[in-house]
Amino acid sequence: MPHVIVEPCIGTKDKSCVEVCPVECIYDGGDQFYIHPDECIDCGACVPACPVSAIYPEEDVPEQWQDYIAKNRKLAGLE
Repeated sequence: MPHVIVEPCIGTKDKSCVEVCPVECIYDGGDQFYIHPDECIDCGACVPACPVSAIYPEEDVPEQWQDYIAKNRKLAGLE
């Protein structure tokens, strides 16, 4: 499953995750970054790079941020 960027990214948008992504699948979505699910290779390099702990594997997204799965897909143009 691809990784998902959730609420703590909003307003922060630190580019550490973008810089470590080996396939360049993290994009600017306006108020936050998002990961294109079709491009993500699920390597996890972005997870420890995020200073606000806003990146989770899709299956591990906390309940309060489940709507960010659809938001990431929409930002990627898949919904």
